[in-house]
Amino acid sequence: MAKVAREMVEKTGIDVDQLVALLVKNASAELTTFYYYTILRVNLIGLEGEGLKEIAETARIEDRNHFEALTPRIYELGGKLPGDMKVFHDISACPPASLPADPTDIRAMLNVLVEAERCAVRGYTYLCNLTAGKDHRTYDLCLAILNEEIEHEAWFSEFLGEGPSGHFLRRGDTSPWVGKFLR
Repeated sequence: MAKVAREMVEKTGIDVDQLVALLVKNASAELTTFYYYTILRVNLIGLEGEGLKEIAETARIEDRNHFEALTPRIYELGGKLPGDMKVFHDISACPPASLPADPTDIRAMLNVLVEAERCAVRGYTYLCNLTAGKDHRTYDLCLAILNEEIEHEAWFSEFLGEGPSGHFLRRGDTSPWVGKFLR
């Protein structure tokens, strides 16, 4: 644990135990989303599904990267990940991004994907608001993740016909915002 890091965050008035609990729940959401997106991606087949596969894969890899980037901050603040994967899954900040009953229903699949991203956007916006001007490291990390989650939502919402977002799929560079936390 980074003792001074925790002490400095406490001095800003943030309840560090509450913050760590939120970070753990969001780390759970990222890892479980990585898992569920794996299942969703392999079921993206056919003419409509193939067009989504690359986007789902980018979001999947970036969600894994978000988990990897959150973990050190959890431990720096004196927290830890649960030792039991079932417990970890069940505390996720977002509901499971489960395969729809009809895996050939691409629109249902898109709704699962976009709702998972919307949950993440809400969660990281809350964390940014909680830490802004108080816990600079956690804020910077959550803001980086938020930027990527907003792009994920935009990609999937465009496929749903909700309008253009101006965002483009990344080519060969995953996690441009979060990458600095993975080095």
